[in-house]
Amino acid sequence: MTKKVVIPETLSEDGKQYLTDRGIELIEVPTTSGENILKYGKDADGIILFVDQIGEEVISQMPNLKIIARHGVGYDNVDLKAGANHGVWVTITPHANAATVAETTIADMFDLSKNLTNISMAMCRGDAGYAMKHRGFDLAGKTLGIVGYGRIGHWVAKKASALDMNILIYNRTPRESPYGQFVDFDTIIQKSDVLTLHLASTPQTKHIIGKAELAVMKPTSVIINLGRGSLIDEAALIAALRNKTIAAAALDVFEREPLPKDSPFFELDNVLLTPHIGSNTVESFSRMATDAASEVVRVLNGEQPQWPVNQVK
Repeated sequence: MTKKVVIPETLSEDGKQYLTDRGIELIEVPTTSGENILKYGKDADGIILFVDQIGEEVISQMPNLKIIARHGVGYDNVDLKAGANHGVWVTITPHANAATVAETTIADMFDLSKNLTNISMAMCRGDAGYAMKHRGFDLAGKTLGIVGYGRIGHWVAKKASALDMNILIYNRTPRESPYGQFVDFDTIIQKSDVLTLHLASTPQTKHIIGKAELAVMKPTSVIINLGRGSLIDEAALIAALRNKTIAAAALDVFEREPLPKDSPFFELDNVLLTPHIGSNTVESFSRMATDAASEVVRVLNGEQPQWPVNQVK
């Protein structure tokens, strides 16, 4: 019997081709919401998942399901325990997008330090004088603080090492790095001119940046979050940006996604907002799609996955 896999219709063609070349039938859906998965692919053997939530309610209604392959490295949108209880592997693509997300982090650093987006928008409105009243700052000589030193944090440090910045690193398990100095959490919060977050979402990291942390950051500092929305207390950050406790922020992830249209963030002129596009390149999406597809094929062939984040008995 032909195996069936639910995939987002926007999945890279390379990933689709990988599956169809191996005889797998594709069930393409506009989004991999629980509603769509059950409506179109209740009998599917696998799912390739973007950032939609999936848990017991969906998994328990899919008798043939063997694998949920995350298109990316985060997996806080999947109930790992529910997967394991129903014999469903959950996998990630750990090597596909780290360098790309690091590049986006560097892009945000340049945008915030030179005020590029706001200046461009002002120019489009006919305000050519905006730039002279809203000058940026040099990155050279400033302190970059990297919170989380996994694959992405490592790549950020490596790429930023060419910018003549002083690089500080905080990680739960300190280790040697040729690119920066490991320090404690309080030090990195207080000394960073640019603070960038690259942690997984866990109960321990929830709101790791809150009112107390923002209060001791430099008033000229900026914060970048391409990790997970739960890392920052959004209400505290909104207040800090309004009150100029810190200078600016660049956010690619949020506690609710998509970001609600009535979010106070949209009222601020010192925050750069992007809709979870840290890995949004042709090359990265091709790698993530192919790696996720390869995990699907491996599991449906009765083999162990390469990159599981749960254990199936």
